Amino acid sequence: MATFRTVVVGTGFIGPVHVEALRRAGVQVDGIVGSTPAKSRAACERLGLPTEFGTFEEALADPSIDCIHLATPNRLHFDQAKAVLRAGKHVVCEKPLAMNSTESGELVRLAKQSGRAAAVAYNIRFYPLCHEAAARVRNDTLGNLLHVTGSYVQDWLLKETDFNWRVLAADGGELRAVADIGTHWLDLIQFITGRHITSVCADLRTVHPTRQRPTGSVETYSGGANSDDGPTAAASEPVEIATEDCGAILLRFAGGANGCLWVSQTTAGKKNCLRYELAGAKQSLAWNSESPNRLEIGSRDQPNECMVRDPALMDASAAAISSYPGGHNEGFPDTFKQLFRCFYGSIAKGEVSGPAPYPTFQEGHREILLCEAILKSHREQRWVDVAGEDGAG
Repeated sequence: MATFRTVVVGTGFIGPVHVEALRRAGVQVDGIVGSTPAKSRAACERLGLPTEFGTFEEALADPSIDCIHLATPNRLHFDQAKAVLRAGKHVVCEKPLAMNSTESGELVRLAKQSGRAAAVAYNIRFYPLCHEAAARVRNDTLGNLLHVTGSYVQDWLLKETDFNWRVLAADGGELRAVADIGTHWLDLIQFITGRHITSVCADLRTVHPTRQRPTGSVETYSGGANSDDGPTAAASEPVEIATEDCGAILLRFAGGANGCLWVSQTTAGKKNCLRYELAGAKQSLAWNSESPNRLEIGSRDQPNECMVRDPALMDASAAAISSYPGGHNEGFPDTFKQLFRCFYGSIAKGEVSGPAPYPTFQEGHREILLCEAILKSHREQRWVDVAGEDGAG
Protein backbone atom coordinates (compact mmCIF):
# COMPACT_ATOMS: atom_id res chain seq x y z
CA MET A 1 0.00 0.00 0.00
CA ALA A 2 1.14 3.55 -0.72
CA THR A 3 2.29 5.64 2.24
CA PHE A 4 -0.41 7.92 3.65
CA ARG A 5 -0.08 10.45 6.44
CA THR A 6 -3.12 10.68 8.70
CA VAL A 7 -4.26 12.57 11.81
CA VAL A 8 -7.05 11.44 14.14
CA VAL A 9 -9.29 14.07 15.75
CA GLY A 10 -10.80 13.07 19.10
CA THR A 11 -9.03 11.66 22.14
CA GLY A 12 -11.97 9.90 23.83
CA PHE A 13 -12.96 6.24 23.57
CA ILE A 14 -12.99 5.76 19.79
CA GLY A 15 -10.12 8.04 18.67
CA PRO A 16 -7.38 5.76 20.08
CA VAL A 17 -9.22 2.78 18.52
CA HIS A 18 -8.72 4.45 15.14
CA VAL A 19 -5.04 5.07 15.90
CA GLU A 20 -4.36 1.45 16.80
CA ALA A 21 -6.25 0.12 13.77
CA LEU A 22 -4.56 2.55 11.38
CA ARG A 23 -1.16 1.41 12.56
CA ARG A 24 -2.11 -2.23 12.05
CA ALA A 25 -3.42 -1.37 8.58
CA GLY A 26 -0.04 0.11 7.66
CA VAL A 27 -1.11 3.75 7.66
CA GLN A 28 1.25 6.36 9.13
CA VAL A 29 -0.44 8.21 12.02
CA ASP A 30 1.17 11.61 12.52
CA GLY A 31 -0.85 12.65 15.54
CA ILE A 32 -4.08 12.72 17.48
CA VAL A 33 -5.68 16.01 18.50
CA GLY A 34 -8.23 16.81 21.17
CA SER A 35 -10.29 19.79 22.21
CA THR A 36 -7.22 21.56 23.64
CA PRO A 37 -3.48 21.50 22.85
CA ALA A 38 -2.88 20.04 26.31
CA LYS A 39 -5.22 17.12 25.63
CA SER A 40 -3.61 16.62 22.23
CA ARG A 41 -0.11 16.48 23.71
CA ALA A 42 -1.15 14.12 26.52
CA ALA A 43 -2.89 11.74 24.09
CA CYS A 44 0.06 11.74 21.68
CA GLU A 45 2.48 10.95 24.49
CA ARG A 46 0.23 8.20 25.81
CA LEU A 47 -0.08 6.60 22.36
CA GLY A 48 3.53 7.17 21.30
CA LEU A 49 2.65 9.60 18.51
CA PRO A 50 4.40 12.77 17.27
CA THR A 51 3.27 15.94 19.04
CA GLU A 52 3.56 18.19 15.97
CA PHE A 53 -0.16 19.04 15.87
CA GLY A 54 -2.00 20.57 18.81
CA THR A 55 -5.30 21.40 17.13
CA PHE A 56 -7.59 20.27 14.33
CA GLU A 57 -6.87 23.51 12.46
CA GLU A 58 -3.11 22.86 12.49
CA ALA A 59 -3.58 19.39 11.02
CA LEU A 60 -6.00 20.76 8.44
CA ALA A 61 -3.51 23.39 7.29
CA ASP A 62 -0.64 20.94 6.72
CA PRO A 63 -0.53 20.00 3.01
CA SER A 64 1.42 16.80 3.76
CA ILE A 65 -1.53 15.27 5.66
CA ASP A 66 -3.55 13.11 3.27
CA CYS A 67 -6.51 12.15 5.45
CA ILE A 68 -8.21 13.13 8.70
CA HIS A 69 -10.29 10.81 10.89
CA LEU A 70 -13.09 12.46 12.87
CA ALA A 71 -13.86 10.78 16.21
CA THR A 72 -15.45 13.82 17.83
CA PRO A 73 -18.91 14.52 19.33
CA ASN A 74 -21.74 14.33 16.81
CA ARG A 75 -22.45 18.07 16.77
CA LEU A 76 -18.95 18.72 15.36
CA HIS A 77 -19.06 16.23 12.47
CA PHE A 78 -20.67 18.45 9.85
CA ASP A 79 -18.39 21.47 10.21
CA GLN A 80 -15.25 19.37 10.57
CA ALA A 81 -16.01 17.03 7.66
CA LYS A 82 -16.83 20.03 5.48
CA ALA A 83 -13.54 21.67 6.42
CA VAL A 84 -11.56 18.51 5.66
CA LEU A 85 -13.10 18.11 2.21
CA ARG A 86 -12.60 21.79 1.38
CA ALA A 87 -8.95 21.41 2.39
CA GLY A 88 -8.60 18.72 -0.28
CA LYS A 89 -8.10 15.81 2.12
CA HIS A 90 -9.73 12.40 2.39
CA VAL A 91 -11.95 11.91 5.44
CA VAL A 92 -13.25 9.13 7.68
CA CYS A 93 -16.06 10.25 9.99
CA GLU A 94 -17.57 8.44 12.94
CA LYS A 95 -21.33 7.95 12.90
CA PRO A 96 -23.73 9.62 12.71
CA LEU A 97 -22.40 11.60 9.78
CA ALA A 98 -24.25 14.78 10.82
CA MET A 99 -27.03 16.09 13.04
CA ASN A 100 -29.69 16.12 10.29
CA SER A 101 -30.23 15.16 6.65
CA THR A 102 -29.75 18.72 5.40
CA GLU A 103 -26.20 18.62 6.74
CA SER A 104 -25.49 15.06 5.60
CA GLY A 105 -26.89 15.78 2.14
CA GLU A 106 -24.53 18.73 1.80
CA LEU A 107 -21.60 16.54 2.84
CA VAL A 108 -22.52 14.01 0.15
CA ARG A 109 -22.47 16.77 -2.46
CA LEU A 110 -19.18 18.17 -1.18
CA ALA A 111 -17.57 14.73 -1.20
CA LYS A 112 -18.58 14.17 -4.83
CA GLN A 113 -17.33 17.60 -5.86
CA SER A 114 -14.03 17.21 -4.00
CA GLY A 115 -12.95 13.99 -5.68
CA ARG A 116 -11.77 12.76 -2.29
CA ALA A 117 -12.65 9.51 -0.54
CA ALA A 118 -15.19 9.97 2.25
CA ALA A 119 -16.19 7.13 4.58
CA VAL A 120 -18.40 6.66 7.64
CA ALA A 121 -17.00 4.28 10.25
CA TYR A 122 -19.68 1.59 10.22
CA ASN A 123 -17.08 -0.97 11.24
CA ILE A 124 -19.41 -3.86 12.09
CA ARG A 125 -19.75 -4.67 8.40
CA PHE A 126 -16.13 -5.79 8.58
CA TYR A 127 -16.58 -8.81 10.78
CA PRO A 128 -15.69 -11.53 8.22
CA LEU A 129 -18.81 -13.60 8.86
CA CYS A 130 -21.01 -10.57 8.14
CA HIS A 131 -19.37 -10.41 4.71
CA GLU A 132 -19.98 -14.16 4.46
CA ALA A 133 -23.68 -13.62 5.21
CA ALA A 134 -23.84 -10.93 2.52
CA ALA A 135 -22.23 -13.30 0.02
CA ARG A 136 -24.78 -16.01 0.83
CA VAL A 137 -27.60 -13.54 0.17
CA ARG A 138 -26.01 -12.48 -3.15
CA ASN A 139 -25.41 -16.09 -4.20
CA ASP A 140 -29.02 -17.04 -3.38
CA THR A 141 -27.92 -19.63 -0.81
CA LEU A 142 -30.42 -18.04 1.59
CA GLY A 143 -33.23 -17.93 -0.95
CA ASN A 144 -35.79 -15.14 -1.17
CA LEU A 145 -35.53 -12.95 1.94
CA LEU A 146 -38.68 -13.29 4.05
CA HIS A 147 -37.96 -11.38 7.24
CA VAL A 148 -35.22 -9.99 9.50
CA THR A 149 -35.09 -9.67 13.29
CA GLY A 150 -32.40 -8.47 15.66
CA SER A 151 -31.21 -6.19 18.40
CA TYR A 152 -28.34 -4.05 19.61
CA VAL A 153 -28.20 -3.77 23.40
CA GLN A 154 -25.83 -2.36 26.03
CA ASP A 155 -26.02 -1.56 29.75
CA TRP A 156 -23.64 1.39 30.20
CA LEU A 157 -26.54 3.86 30.68
CA LEU A 158 -28.68 1.61 32.89
CA LYS A 159 -28.56 3.80 36.01
CA GLU A 160 -29.86 7.34 36.33
CA THR A 161 -26.39 8.25 37.60
CA ASP A 162 -24.84 7.10 34.30
CA PHE A 163 -24.05 10.14 32.19
CA ASN A 164 -22.27 11.00 28.94
CA TRP A 165 -22.52 13.82 26.40
CA ARG A 166 -24.42 11.44 24.12
CA VAL A 167 -27.54 11.64 26.28
CA LEU A 168 -27.92 15.37 25.51
CA ALA A 169 -29.81 16.20 22.32
CA ALA A 170 -27.73 19.35 21.82
CA ASP A 171 -24.52 17.31 21.61
CA GLY A 172 -25.63 13.98 20.17
CA GLY A 173 -28.87 14.73 18.33
CA GLU A 174 -32.56 14.14 19.03
CA LEU A 175 -32.11 10.37 18.74
CA ARG A 176 -29.51 8.67 20.92
CA ALA A 177 -29.74 4.88 21.27
CA VAL A 178 -31.00 4.55 17.70
CA ALA A 179 -28.43 6.97 16.26
CA ASP A 180 -25.54 5.74 18.38
CA ILE A 181 -25.89 1.96 18.07
CA GLY A 182 -29.11 1.28 16.18
CA THR A 183 -27.68 2.76 12.99
CA HIS A 184 -24.87 0.21 13.14
CA TRP A 185 -27.49 -2.56 12.98
CA LEU A 186 -29.50 -0.79 10.27
CA ASP A 187 -26.41 -0.21 8.14
CA LEU A 188 -25.26 -3.79 8.62
CA ILE A 189 -28.60 -5.34 7.68
CA GLN A 190 -28.96 -3.23 4.54
CA PHE A 191 -25.38 -4.16 3.58
CA ILE A 192 -26.00 -7.88 4.09
CA THR A 193 -29.41 -8.05 2.42
CA GLY A 194 -28.62 -5.58 -0.36
CA ARG A 195 -32.03 -4.01 0.29
CA HIS A 196 -32.95 -0.59 1.58
CA ILE A 197 -35.41 -0.10 4.42
CA THR A 198 -38.36 1.76 2.93
CA SER A 199 -40.66 2.46 5.89
CA VAL A 200 -40.61 2.24 9.68
CA CYS A 201 -42.91 2.20 12.71
CA ALA A 202 -41.18 3.10 15.97
CA ASP A 203 -42.00 3.06 19.67
CA LEU A 204 -39.20 4.65 21.72
CA ARG A 205 -38.81 5.24 25.45
CA THR A 206 -36.73 7.39 27.79
CA VAL A 207 -36.20 5.21 30.87
CA HIS A 208 -34.59 8.05 32.86
CA PRO A 209 -36.24 11.42 32.07
CA THR A 210 -33.76 12.91 34.56
CA ARG A 211 -30.12 11.88 34.93
CA GLN A 212 -27.47 13.00 37.37
CA ARG A 213 -24.64 14.84 35.59
CA PRO A 214 -21.29 14.75 37.43
CA THR A 215 -19.60 18.10 37.77
CA GLY A 216 -16.43 16.64 36.18
CA SER A 217 -15.93 15.09 32.73
CA VAL A 218 -17.24 11.59 31.96
CA GLU A 219 -15.82 9.17 29.40
CA THR A 220 -17.78 6.69 27.33
CA TYR A 221 -18.08 3.25 28.96
CA SER A 222 -16.46 4.56 32.15
CA GLY A 223 -18.71 2.25 34.15
CA GLY A 224 -18.33 2.60 37.91
CA ALA A 225 -16.96 6.11 37.57
CA ASN A 226 -20.54 7.23 36.89
CA SER A 227 -22.17 5.27 39.66
CA ASP A 228 -23.54 6.61 42.93
CA ASP A 229 -22.50 3.38 44.64
CA GLY A 230 -19.75 3.78 47.19
CA PRO A 231 -18.14 6.56 49.19
CA THR A 232 -16.25 8.21 46.29
CA ALA A 233 -19.32 9.24 44.29
CA ALA A 234 -18.78 12.55 42.48
CA ALA A 235 -20.96 15.59 43.03
CA SER A 236 -23.70 15.86 40.44
CA GLU A 237 -26.65 17.91 39.25
CA PRO A 238 -29.99 16.76 37.77
CA VAL A 239 -30.41 17.17 34.01
CA GLU A 240 -33.58 16.58 32.01
CA ILE A 241 -33.16 14.01 29.23
CA ALA A 242 -35.18 14.02 26.00
CA THR A 243 -33.29 11.29 24.09
CA GLU A 244 -34.38 7.65 24.12
CA ASP A 245 -32.80 4.86 26.17
CA CYS A 246 -34.50 2.02 24.28
CA GLY A 247 -37.08 1.29 21.62
CA ALA A 248 -38.65 -1.07 19.12
CA ILE A 249 -38.77 -0.43 15.38
CA LEU A 250 -40.82 -2.35 12.81
CA LEU A 251 -39.25 -2.35 9.35
CA ARG A 252 -40.28 -2.84 5.72
CA PHE A 253 -37.66 -3.57 3.07
CA ALA A 254 -37.61 -3.03 -0.65
CA GLY A 255 -38.70 -6.29 -2.25
CA GLY A 256 -41.33 -7.10 0.37
CA ALA A 257 -39.40 -8.46 3.38
CA ASN A 258 -40.24 -7.11 6.81
CA GLY A 259 -38.56 -7.15 10.20
CA CYS A 260 -37.99 -5.61 13.59
CA LEU A 261 -35.16 -4.12 15.65
CA TRP A 262 -34.87 -3.74 19.43
CA VAL A 263 -32.28 -1.22 20.61
CA SER A 264 -31.35 -0.48 24.23
CA GLN A 265 -28.60 1.09 26.32
CA THR A 266 -30.32 -0.01 29.54
CA THR A 267 -30.14 -3.83 29.36
CA ALA A 268 -28.25 -5.14 32.40
CA GLY A 269 -25.36 -7.46 31.62
CA LYS A 270 -25.20 -6.71 27.90
CA LYS A 271 -22.03 -4.70 27.35
CA ASN A 272 -22.14 -4.47 23.56
CA CYS A 273 -24.29 -7.12 21.90
CA LEU A 274 -25.56 -6.95 18.31
CA ARG A 275 -27.62 -9.84 16.98
CA TYR A 276 -29.48 -10.56 13.76
CA GLU A 277 -31.40 -13.40 12.16
CA LEU A 278 -32.17 -13.45 8.45
CA ALA A 279 -34.96 -15.80 7.36
CA GLY A 280 -34.91 -16.87 3.72
CA ALA A 281 -36.96 -19.33 1.72
CA LYS A 282 -34.05 -21.83 1.77
CA GLN A 283 -32.07 -21.08 4.94
CA SER A 284 -31.78 -18.79 7.91
CA LEU A 285 -28.61 -17.07 9.13
CA ALA A 286 -27.99 -15.90 12.70
CA TRP A 287 -25.01 -14.02 14.15
CA ASN A 288 -24.09 -12.54 17.53
CA SER A 289 -21.30 -9.96 17.97
CA GLU A 290 -20.39 -11.48 21.35
CA SER A 291 -19.32 -14.65 19.50
CA PRO A 292 -18.37 -13.09 16.16
CA ASN A 293 -16.46 -16.06 14.77
CA ARG A 294 -19.59 -18.25 14.54
CA LEU A 295 -22.42 -18.05 11.99
CA GLU A 296 -25.50 -20.22 12.59
CA ILE A 297 -27.10 -21.68 9.47
CA GLY A 298 -30.62 -23.01 9.83
CA SER A 299 -32.33 -25.48 7.48
CA ARG A 300 -35.76 -27.09 7.27
CA ASP A 301 -34.91 -30.45 5.69
CA GLN A 302 -31.35 -31.12 6.88
CA PRO A 303 -29.32 -30.64 10.06
CA ASN A 304 -28.53 -27.12 11.14
CA GLU A 305 -24.91 -25.97 10.88
CA CYS A 306 -22.53 -23.70 12.74
CA MET A 307 -19.86 -22.16 10.53
CA VAL A 308 -16.68 -21.17 12.34
CA ARG A 309 -14.73 -18.34 10.73
CA ASP A 310 -12.06 -19.83 8.48
CA PRO A 311 -10.86 -17.97 5.37
CA ALA A 312 -10.18 -21.30 3.66
CA LEU A 313 -13.91 -22.12 3.81
CA MET A 314 -15.52 -18.72 3.29
CA ASP A 315 -16.55 -16.73 0.25
CA ALA A 316 -13.66 -14.78 -1.30
CA SER A 317 -15.17 -11.46 -0.18
CA ALA A 318 -15.16 -12.62 3.45
CA ALA A 319 -11.75 -14.27 3.25
CA ALA A 320 -10.31 -10.98 1.95
CA ILE A 321 -11.08 -9.24 5.26
CA SER A 322 -9.91 -12.11 7.47
CA SER A 323 -6.23 -11.89 8.41
CA TYR A 324 -5.80 -15.07 10.46
CA PRO A 325 -6.44 -18.76 9.79
CA GLY A 326 -9.32 -20.67 11.28
CA GLY A 327 -9.16 -21.11 15.04
CA HIS A 328 -7.39 -17.75 15.51
CA ASN A 329 -10.23 -15.48 16.54
CA GLU A 330 -10.76 -11.99 15.18
CA GLY A 331 -12.83 -9.32 16.90
CA PHE A 332 -13.78 -5.68 17.36
CA PRO A 333 -10.35 -4.05 16.78
CA ASP A 334 -9.90 -6.09 13.59
CA THR A 335 -13.08 -4.63 12.06
CA PHE A 336 -11.55 -1.14 12.09
CA LYS A 337 -8.30 -2.46 10.62
CA GLN A 338 -10.17 -4.11 7.76
CA LEU A 339 -12.32 -1.02 7.15
CA PHE A 340 -9.23 1.16 6.93
CA ARG A 341 -7.43 -1.33 4.68
CA CYS A 342 -10.36 -1.16 2.25
CA PHE A 343 -10.54 2.63 2.47
CA TYR A 344 -6.87 3.37 1.95
CA GLY A 345 -6.50 0.51 -0.52
CA SER A 346 -9.16 2.11 -2.72
CA ILE A 347 -7.36 5.45 -2.59
CA ALA A 348 -4.07 3.80 -3.50
CA LYS A 349 -5.72 2.23 -6.55
CA GLY A 350 -7.28 5.53 -7.58
CA GLU A 351 -10.78 4.12 -7.04
CA VAL A 352 -12.35 7.14 -5.35
CA SER A 353 -15.43 7.50 -7.56
CA GLY A 354 -17.96 4.77 -8.24
CA PRO A 355 -18.99 1.87 -5.95
CA ALA A 356 -16.81 1.65 -2.84
CA PRO A 357 -15.93 -1.36 -0.66
CA TYR A 358 -16.53 0.75 2.48
CA PRO A 359 -19.49 2.73 3.90
CA THR A 360 -19.62 6.05 2.03
CA PHE A 361 -21.03 9.45 2.94
CA GLN A 362 -24.01 8.51 0.73
CA GLU A 363 -24.73 5.58 3.02
CA GLY A 364 -24.18 7.75 6.09
CA HIS A 365 -26.75 10.17 4.65
CA ARG A 366 -29.20 7.29 4.18
CA GLU A 367 -28.84 6.43 7.87
CA ILE A 368 -29.71 10.02 8.83
CA LEU A 369 -32.84 9.84 6.66
CA LEU A 370 -33.74 6.58 8.42
CA CYS A 371 -33.28 8.20 11.82
CA GLU A 372 -35.51 11.10 10.86
CA ALA A 373 -38.23 8.71 9.71
CA ILE A 374 -37.90 6.72 12.97
CA LEU A 375 -38.21 9.86 15.10
CA LYS A 376 -41.22 11.08 13.10
CA SER A 377 -42.87 7.67 13.38
CA HIS A 378 -42.39 7.61 17.14
CA ARG A 379 -43.77 11.12 17.61
CA GLU A 380 -46.77 10.55 15.34
CA GLN A 381 -47.27 6.88 16.33
CA ARG A 382 -47.67 5.64 12.75
CA TRP A 383 -45.81 4.08 9.83
CA VAL A 384 -43.54 6.55 8.03
CA ASP A 385 -41.84 6.15 4.65
CA VAL A 386 -38.10 6.81 4.55
CA ALA A 387 -37.31 9.85 2.41
CA GLY A 388 -35.44 9.40 -0.84
CA GLU A 389 -31.77 10.24 -0.73
CA ASP A 390 -32.50 13.52 -2.49
CA GLY A 391 -34.77 14.39 0.46
CA ALA A 392 -38.02 13.50 -1.30
CA GLY A 393 -40.59 11.38 0.47
